[in-house]
Amino acid sequence: MDPFRLDGKRAVVTGAGKGIGRGIAVQMAKAGADLVVASRTKQDLESLAEEIASLGRKVSIFECDVTDPEQISQLAAFSTRNDPLDVWVNNAGGLPDATPRYLTKTPEDKWDAQMDLNLKAVFISCQAAANCINEGAIINISSSSAKAQGNLKNGPYGASKAAVNSLTQTFALELSPKIRVNAVAPGPIPTENFNQSTNFPEGKPIEKIIGVPLGRLGTPDDIGFATVFMASPAASWITGQCLYVTGGT
Repeated sequence: MDPFRLDGKRAVVTGAGKGIGRGIAVQMAKAGADLVVASRTKQDLESLAEEIASLGRKVSIFECDVTDPEQISQLAAFSTRNDPLDVWVNNAGGLPDATPRYLTKTPEDKWDAQMDLNLKAVFISCQAAANCINEGAIINISSSSAKAQGNLKNGPYGASKAAVNSLTQTFALELSPKIRVNAVAPGPIPTENFNQSTNFPEGKPIEKIIGVPLGRLGTPDDIGFATVFMASPAASWITGQCLYVTGGT
């Protein structure tokens, strides 16, 4: 199983303080990677750093708002000040105000907030990562909302994530053969942002309402496992792809 390991690798994970980002960071540490974990909330990062250190891996924390290009530049400089970087995971994203929206009723400022967080931040971060990594991988966290059937009540978010998939494919072409660029698209995972934005009835099985063929909601670890694979030598002939980790939805 050595090709699936990340021993000797260093990785940046944005939005790592909680939810899917935390799951990705922990699973990468378990696979052998040392980490730079970034988030807006220092307390969340400190808790995560303790968990990663308990696994015997090196870890550094960096408070960062990914919508600020200057802070992304600082994160890149911080991450490469002592050692080279091998992997960059663009996980930070979501619904800024946890409010589902129809496209026909979305104010321009709310549209801009979605694009800044879910698309522009990935674009800026991919540029930064490309200047930090000599040979390695960039992984963008997309969403099952990027699929082509449309997103009733979630149009701006779906559009931003569909654009992330396109951006991933183009960066993969531009950065090959030294840097592989792929996306991982989670399905329904009950993170804090998911729970705030869906408002499913209490006491009813969400997986039944959504219709998940595999019979359960996903977990942050599910996305962590997929991200480890995409970052590992086992995926050395994969680039420009989006891996949907959705339970069949």
